[in-house]
Amino acid sequence: PFNPTTNLDYSVANDGYMSMVVYDISGQVVDVLVDDYKYAGNYSVQWDASNHSSGIYFINMSMNGKYFTQKLMLVK
Repeated sequence: PFNPTTNLDYSVANDGYMSMVVYDISGQVVDVLVDDYKYAGNYSVQWDASNHSSGIYFINMSMNGKYFTQKLMLVK
């Protein structure tokens, strides 16, 4: 659980185009955190959810044909 900001740390093994998108429980896009070409390395992005209501959100990261989803709970 977090309120109202959280840091998302991630590593990129190979260079490529990456996107990180936040979805609400109904599957609607609420924020796009990353939509860019990334070089191999470690990164961090902050999500400020102060304009969103409490609930469960999903962070979907996609890069080079691989997908990863993380569930987050916003508690205000």
